[in-house]
Amino acid sequence: MAEAYPWQDALWQQLAGRRQHAHAYLLHGPVGIGKRALAERLMASLLCQRPTASNACGDCKSCLLLKAGSHPDNYVLEPEEADKAIKVDQVRDLVSFVVQTAQMGGRKVVLIEPVESMNINAANALLKSLEEPSGDTVLLLVSHQPSRLLPTIKSRCVQQACPLPSEAMSLQWLAKALPDNTDEERAELLTLAAGSPLAAASLQVQGVREQRALVVDGVKKLLKQQQSPTQLAEGWNAIPLLLLFDWFCDWSSLVLRYQLTEDEAGLGLADMRKVIQYLAQKSSQDKILNVQDWILAQRQKVLSKANLNRVLLLEALLVQWASLPGRN
Repeated sequence: MAEAYPWQDALWQQLAGRRQHAHAYLLHGPVGIGKRALAERLMASLLCQRPTASNACGDCKSCLLLKAGSHPDNYVLEPEEADKAIKVDQVRDLVSFVVQTAQMGGRKVVLIEPVESMNINAANALLKSLEEPSGDTVLLLVSHQPSRLLPTIKSRCVQQACPLPSEAMSLQWLAKALPDNTDEERAELLTLAAGSPLAAASLQVQGVREQRALVVDGVKKLLKQQQSPTQLAEGWNAIPLLLLFDWFCDWSSLVLRYQLTEDEAGLGLADMRKVIQYLAQKSSQDKILNVQDWILAQRQKVLSKANLNRVLLLEALLVQWASLPGRN
C-alpha cells in the first residue's frame, strides 16, 4: 500500500470523502512531496470493493490483484525510460484501455506520471479520453510542472494543488527517514531540496552532500587560482550537470541579493556564505547578471536533453565564474 504522509492528511480526507468522483484529477506540486503516493493511495481506494473512510481495505480481490500488479481495470502510464517523453503510441494503448468495459464490474482507474513528459502528439491523443472517458473511468494525472501542460488538458481536470509540508513537519519526517544523520545535516538536505522532504531523503541516498562539498571546495580553489577550470571540470565528472547548474544559478542569485540588501540572513547555506559575500563586494552587477543569464540558458539546454559536451560546458562556466571578481 502507498505510504501515507502526515502533511497530506487534510487533502486525503477531502479526496477520499467525496461521494462522487470527477472523471479526471490533476495532482500538482513540487517534486518530492509524495504526489505519486497520494495518487496510488487514491487509485487503491477507488478500485477497492470494500473501501473504508480512510483507505482501501487491502484484503478484497481487487486490492490483492492491485498489490500483485495484475488488476485488469488499472492502468499506469509513465515514460518507458526515466527522463524520456511519454510517446503517442503509449497514449493510444491507454485510449484503447479506456474505451473497454471494466472487467471487475467497478471503476477503471488510470494513473499518468509525470503528465508533462507527454510530447505534443501524445497530449493531443489524450484529450478525447479526458473529455469523454467511457464508463466509470477516473484518470489521475500527476504533474511536477503544471505550467508545461496544454491549457486544454488542465481545463478538463479537477486541479488539486498538493501541499508542501512545513519545515518542522519535514524535519520530523526526515528524523525517522534518516536516523543516522544529524539535525544539521537533515536541515541542510531539506534546504538543498527546496523544502521537499522526499527529495531531501533521495539527495542523501545519492550522496549529494559529499558532491556539494567537493564542488564548494573546488569553487574556493578556483577563486584563489589554486585549480584551473579544466582540472575542476574533469574532477566533477560524477556530479549531475543539472545539479551543478542549479547550484551556480542559486549562488549567482544570492550574490545579487546580497549586493542589493547586504542582508547576512539571506546568504544561503553556511558552506558558501563567505564566497557569496566576497563575490558581491568584488563583482559588478552587470557581470553577475550576464553570467546568470548564461547559466539559465545552459540549464535550459541540459533540461531539454541537448547533446552537450560536458567538460567544455563546465569549463566555460568556470572561466566566467573565475572572472567575476574585478569590477572592470
